[in-house]
Order: sequence, then structure tokens, then C-alpha cells
Amino acid sequence: MERKPLLFLSNDDGVEAKGLKELIRCLRSVGDLIVVAPDAHRSGYSASITSDIPLRCEKVDEQEGLVIYKCSGTPVDCVKLGLHVLSPRTPDMVIGGINHGDNSSVNVHYSGTMGVVIEGCLKRIPSVGFSLCDHNPDADFSPALPYVRRITEEVLVRGLPEGTCLNVNFPALSVYKGVKICHQNRGEWVKEFVDSRHPHGGRYYWLTGEYETLEGETEKSDYWALKKGFVAITPTRTDMTDYTVMDEMEHWNLNV
Repeated sequence: MERKPLLFLSNDDGVEAKGLKELIRCLRSVGDLIVVAPDAHRSGYSASITSDIPLRCEKVDEQEGLVIYKCSGTPVDCVKLGLHVLSPRTPDMVIGGINHGDNSSVNVHYSGTMGVVIEGCLKRIPSVGFSLCDHNPDADFSPALPYVRRITEEVLVRGLPEGTCLNVNFPALSVYKGVKICHQNRGEWVKEFVDSRHPHGGRYYWLTGEYETLEGETEKSDYWALKKGFVAITPTRTDMTDYTVMDEMEHWNLNV
């Protein structure tokens, strides 16, 4: 009997998040699932890890082909602990999500969901992150689920190059126009804090912000694709070296 693929799932919205539950429901028939997710919300934790306090981990559910753990650490802690201690074998894929919120463009650098994916990629496991551009805790994930399944099946068959993972974002729509393979939009967050005066003295600050694209209506960018109603898939590399600048710097006078 052929062994089913083993899929490792995690997120940054916490083990009780609807997006993770929908991901589990979508992929139960694709393979065996091991889930290691934070015990509470850890959005924006990026690739952070816990080094100064011990982690706690508890099994919260086990069924045929599915085991779920909650962990006191960050999303990347969940992957590291899961792969080194909890998983019965090296998974065939690492999957992050489904995130409640947009992880396109520069958001990839802050995202705990993509922290999960990048960690899996660093472990040389094909890895994909799924995000819905809707922060509502009860968001409707149903339009995205057929695409989640299809993309997962394609990666299981085709694999991904070592050092490359996929960042998949879905617009908050009931029907999509299709799929676009995109580059990461060049943009930035502005007006990032609102400050207020504390009634007992001093000031405090709330993180907020507005996203601004720096390249306009560039048709191959994830920002454009989502704005036009397409699913945006961005191949993302873990090697951050700028090889062009590396070659140029060979001609700099750097010796003293």
C-alpha cells in the first residue's frame, strides 16, 4: 500500500483560528497531517524564535491521519520543534496558513505565516504559505479552498527548487478571475503609528498604517493581481544575496 504524503501545518493566528481549521479540512484527503501551531495569536512574529525560556507543547487532538499540537512559542518555534521532536518523519511539505490577512509585497518580511514557510524551506522541504486578504476572524475561506488543494497537489508532484518557497495570496472575493504568477510589489507602509496621551501622564502608540505601492500598476506584481481579483502566487527565495551588487563591489577600493 502506497504511503500517503505527510503535510506539516502551522500558522501565526493560533491553533483555534478558522483559517487553520479550514486548511486542515481542505487537506485531510490529500495526506496525513501533523499540525503544530501557536497556542495564541502570534501575527507579525516573522522569523522570531524563543531562546531565553523553555517551550511548552501539548497535544490537543489525534485522529486517524491527523494530530494537532499547540505550542507556547512563535510560528518558527512550532516548525523547529515539530520537525525535530514531534514529526514521525520528514514531511513532504510544510504549509503555513490559511492566514487571516494579506501577506503580499513587503508584508512577507513581517509575516509569521511566511516565517513558517521560510523555515520549512531552509530545512529543504517544499513549503507554501496561503493567505486571505481578510482579517475577519470569521472570514469566508471557501472560494480559496479548491486553489489551496490544487496548489498543494501540484507541489507534491512537481516539488520546488531548493531555496524557493511559494507565497500565495487570495483576494477577499467570492469568485476569482484566475491565477497570476507574480513578483513581490515594491511598496512600503506609511503613517505607521497613532499616538495618544495617557490620562495619568506620558504617551502611548498604536501600530496602524497605510500601504503605498512604489511601482504603480505593474501588471506582474502581487499587488496588481490581488487588486484585479486574481490569486497571486509569488515564488520567494531564502537567499537574499544581491549578486549584481556583489559583482560591482569587487571593484570598490575597500582595503585599508
